[in-house]
Amino acid sequence: MNKVICGTGTVAAAVATALAGTAHAQAQQPAAFELQEIVVSARKRDENLNDVPVAISAFNAQEIESAGITRPQDFVALTPNMQMVQTQNQGTSFIVVRGISQARNSEPSVAVSIDGVLLANPSQFNQELFDIESIQVLKGPQGALYGRNAIGGAIIINTKRPTDILEGNLTVGYESGPGYKVRGALGGPIGSSDTWKFQLSGSYFDTDGHIRNPYLGEDADPFEDLSLRGRLIWEPNDRLTADFRASMSRVKTQALYFNITEDVNDTSLDVRVNNRGTNERDIDSVSLKLDYELGSGVTVTSVTAYDTLQEMLTGDQFNFLPVEESVLFAFFGADQAQHQWLDVEAFSQEIRFTSPSDQRLRWIGGAYVILTDRFISTGNVFDLSPFVPGWTVPEVKREPLPLFDPQFTYLSDSQDNTAWAVFGEVSYDVTDSVELSVALRYDEDTRKNTTETPEEFLPTPDASTGQVRKETWDEWQPKVTLRWKPNDDTMLYGGYSRGFRSGGFNQTGVGAANIAGVDDLFDAEVADTYEAGIKAQFLDRRLSTSFTAFYTDAEGTYFFVFDPNTSTQNLGNLGEVTFTGFELELQALVTDHLEVYARGGYTDSEIKKSDRDPNDVGNQAPLVSEYTINLGLNWRAPLPFGNGMEFFVRPDFRIIGDTYFYPDNFTVRDPVKLLDLRIGLGTDAWTLTAWGRNLTDEEYNSEWSPGPQFFPNPGYTNNFVFKAQPQVWGVDFTYRF
Repeated sequence: MNKVICGTGTVAAAVATALAGTAHAQAQQPAAFELQEIVVSARKRDENLNDVPVAISAFNAQEIESAGITRPQDFVALTPNMQMVQTQNQGTSFIVVRGISQARNSEPSVAVSIDGVLLANPSQFNQELFDIESIQVLKGPQGALYGRNAIGGAIIINTKRPTDILEGNLTVGYESGPGYKVRGALGGPIGSSDTWKFQLSGSYFDTDGHIRNPYLGEDADPFEDLSLRGRLIWEPNDRLTADFRASMSRVKTQALYFNITEDVNDTSLDVRVNNRGTNERDIDSVSLKLDYELGSGVTVTSVTAYDTLQEMLTGDQFNFLPVEESVLFAFFGADQAQHQWLDVEAFSQEIRFTSPSDQRLRWIGGAYVILTDRFISTGNVFDLSPFVPGWTVPEVKREPLPLFDPQFTYLSDSQDNTAWAVFGEVSYDVTDSVELSVALRYDEDTRKNTTETPEEFLPTPDASTGQVRKETWDEWQPKVTLRWKPNDDTMLYGGYSRGFRSGGFNQTGVGAANIAGVDDLFDAEVADTYEAGIKAQFLDRRLSTSFTAFYTDAEGTYFFVFDPNTSTQNLGNLGEVTFTGFELELQALVTDHLEVYARGGYTDSEIKKSDRDPNDVGNQAPLVSEYTINLGLNWRAPLPFGNGMEFFVRPDFRIIGDTYFYPDNFTVRDPVKLLDLRIGLGTDAWTLTAWGRNLTDEEYNSEWSPGPQFFPNPGYTNNFVFKAQPQVWGVDFTYRF
């Protein structure tokens, strides 16, 4: 069941009229059915979705299965005023919420919590989603409770907990790559124990890909993923719960299949890279969550986590052309290739105390710390494939290849980061219908960057191997919310909140490249948001609506620049950007078998000040889509034959509005219209589903970024675009036991 859904007033009126006709015949008796109540944990305690004064899109297990949500892109596509830009490689996915965007090598725009553990690095986000109980998307700054990087919002993902009985499921599927997948889960009590439970789940997916590279005669985007997860829960009594979780993910794919063109709307060029490139990502995570209820009813929670991430990236260099079309071929008879190695290790600890929820005065208080070690290296090598048959781009990690053999640029840095915070929230029922909530958090983030680049590869005389740069960013993040519930079906709220995202370091020597607005260091971003909203239910709770309006003033908004000389991906800060917009959502049960939804979001961004270029003032902010629209339905009906067998169909249609990709607004992507469909039949024990994504085979580019303005190739321009996935279809069979 969809949790938050929006629509226009016209759609709402039409649905309300249809529902009213049905409701009239039932006016003298209780409603036969109503929308399912949704429980969320946005304020770190369980509450009814319609009682929480936060703009939330929530998806429970039923909706996750109905919509076919198996990757982050799937639920992002169903969330108003939210986009996910997939580009370059598996770990590079930009989340944009209400205009607050992410960029390469930046801190994320949202905090992501999986089973209560905050992700340590944005490259962890784009993983397979399997055996998931719920997903909650909180929009607007959530820094008071979720800390630094919750500047645009927060995403809460809860995996399935084992129940008191042994149960499981198995899914096998085929897709048009061609490709196949296997997913499964098994969980329940351990033997006859009343205190120990387990949950094991896994996913394997392998596809040849969908984006053709005719130069090599193969697809450019093959993908293989193996993910495993285990949970062990111990509940010796009613007061103590220990939840241990371990997971791993192994991804092998390709990357860097960019094209070069001037207009982001130009999809005429095929992928033509001569180097397949590699993208291998390994993620391992372990965590332990302890909940203990004290005698006073206060619950103390401890969350301890350890994460590692390693990602190798190789591919063509900045021309992204076959060797013989590269300008360097005319000079050297060879092309270029590039590589990047990322190695992250993080330890985090959170302690918090939570008061009982059934009191007039409710509170939460706690502390959080995360220690992160990160190493990154980038560089360029000569493409020796014209001279060495079978040559592939070398995987360069912590040590460069010999100078000019074939390595000719190499940069590497290590970072030791320590971030800590203290936080608290107090909610008080002023009257039976009015609640005042005040939250405050202090975050401090200290980063130490050490230049690991060997002397012979240093890009500037001012740099030196072993050079240390250190900086501390800190911020108070308040949040104040007033909620009024005039009746059980209506809630109005308004408030103010601040979000904070740490600054950081570009790789050593970038400042000497004289890129406008870019230095060796980029500053923190701070956003102040004012919003007001209403959530209401009508027609015996068969029609649910919500509306939120917001205004955000952000200082230090990030923008991205690629430097081809060093293959570095760099960040700079704009001066000030404002975002004004709204979200309107609607969900309705029209009949026993038909549910419809509509969602819409609008964001108007404006650059008020620019440290990059004064001409940026008045332009739209990068990566912001002007609007999003979602329309869809879910129809399920019993079949006249078969015991309990149902037929179902679910179309989902969405439009993504005009999107600018750079502060100068050089090019704008036209609106993108996408249609997905799921159709099938099943019982409580099994389900057979045929599905399709982008059924109209809409061709568009998911990203545009500026390229180098030197070495122009005849007939080409030097800006980069990354192709979005075309039409994909498949068939899945699920068996539950």
